[in-house]
Amino acid sequence: MSSTPLLSTNNTTFTLPNQDIVDTYGPLYDATLLLSKTFENEINVFTFNRSVVNNMAFFVEEIKGKLNAKEMEATCSELQKYYEENASTEETTSETETANTEDPRKAKEFEGKTDAQITKILKKRAEKEEKAKAKKKAKDAKKGASTGIPPIISTVLQILISTPSPATSSFPSLSLLSSTETSLNTILTSAGSRRKPKVAKGMRDYLPSQMSIRQKAFTSIRSVFSTHGAVEIDTPIMELKSTLTGKYGEDTKLIYDLADQGGEVLALRYDLTVPFARFLALNSVGKIKRFHIGKVYRRDQPQMAKGRYREFYQCDFDVAGVYPRMIADAECISVCTEILSSLPIGSFMVKVNHRKLLDAILEVCGVGPEKFRTICSAVDKLDKETWETVKVEMVEKGVTEEVAEKIGTFVLQKSQTTAFDLHTKLVSSNAFGSHSGASTALEDLRIMFTYLASMNALKYVSFDLSLARGLDYYTGVIYEAVCVEEGVQVGSIGGGGRYDGLAGMFSGEDVPCVGVSVGIERVFTLMEKKLKVRGLQTSKVFRKT
Repeated sequence: MSSTPLLSTNNTTFTLPNQDIVDTYGPLYDATLLLSKTFENEINVFTFNRSVVNNMAFFVEEIKGKLNAKEMEATCSELQKYYEENASTEETTSETETANTEDPRKAKEFEGKTDAQITKILKKRAEKEEKAKAKKKAKDAKKGASTGIPPIISTVLQILISTPSPATSSFPSLSLLSSTETSLNTILTSAGSRRKPKVAKGMRDYLPSQMSIRQKAFTSIRSVFSTHGAVEIDTPIMELKSTLTGKYGEDTKLIYDLADQGGEVLALRYDLTVPFARFLALNSVGKIKRFHIGKVYRRDQPQMAKGRYREFYQCDFDVAGVYPRMIADAECISVCTEILSSLPIGSFMVKVNHRKLLDAILEVCGVGPEKFRTICSAVDKLDKETWETVKVEMVEKGVTEEVAEKIGTFVLQKSQTTAFDLHTKLVSSNAFGSHSGASTALEDLRIMFTYLASMNALKYVSFDLSLARGLDYYTGVIYEAVCVEEGVQVGSIGGGGRYDGLAGMFSGEDVPCVGVSVGIERVFTLMEKKLKVRGLQTSKVFRKT
């Protein structure tokens, strides 16, 4: 068996085993993982990984007889320093290799672009790479500082020190291995420190105390839905993949596909809206006010601290059928404000826009219909990115810098005091000329704002021309609820809009529909934070609706 010298300590060179050992001595690798952490107020423990040290017993065999306990501690420190320097060297090498690659400005993707445009694009990419590196570094540091098992260290060290060295041992090497493995396994078993199972990425367990909060939230939400006369339905969590595809735009890639099930290609539902449209078409329902509380699944990049999961509940309220103009839209927004007002989440607002108005903005600015979808997806990022960043993305997606600037004169506008402020400004300025779509949208909004004022819900509403919402099926008013508490960043906590053409995709006959969905996981994240800050019992923080 060949070994490669890795480190010289106190003029003594020792070697570490190769990859072919680990399969034979798997339990010792578990011990290696436990010992590969850095503990505060403890000795510096070996910071090795699978590719460097695969078997604890061989490591012990190499150093026994050469180092006493004090020297062993020094060796551990040297090992840690060695691997840190080694990792640093690898990063430097990688950066050097990157620096020596061909000039990125000559890449084919930049053909036809000015130097200024290319510079902005490259700058944006560099910033993203730096953020990613910093995020990874912080994550790795946090992981190393928080996953230790201090009680086991002193015991394991005693075994290492008391185990006879190969030089003085009267029994063969295999006996040494067996003895060490047995000792380590005993520790791991008795300390309850075997490798623990994990929850799948983007998902979580809920403790009884947490479930108590969730159930109170669900009860409050159901109460509001019932007050508005909605009936409850349920649909399967699995749908035919063909039912879901083509409805979510760029987010289609986030759908969880399932393996072929007896000839049916299935997927986990992405939301509750498309299944509802399928429900309407299949059951020939022409008019219904329904609610649905159920789990949905998205192959998104989870951010647990912000309430973004891959499995989460949605609480949907939808109105299908013909009603007086905009009254159902106003009711959906009112339902959203009633729910969020009844929960201990702090201040919030509901941003409102109209898809026809957004399309009119792009058309007036000279954007072709074939680019509406991609430009809208860029505009929708204005709540997370700066205008300069969004403008660069629009240029990357094929509009000129002049057109992007013109779009900015519209989408950077939002109401200041009430939603009527911006509405009045747009109408009086004749910004859209005789554009029929814009005229229809502005009249829809005027009627809806009037209804919302009578429902005492307009105070929560902000007219925001940057709101786009990425789903393809929206046809009219769109809205999104966000928390506006200082220092709170959890993204959207609710949203919805009108989708008159969705049911027609399944039956060929359009059914007027509008709905709203509350993201309970993000709401729950806010509630948990509020309860911790206030130190209140969950039974005392819900207002009666």
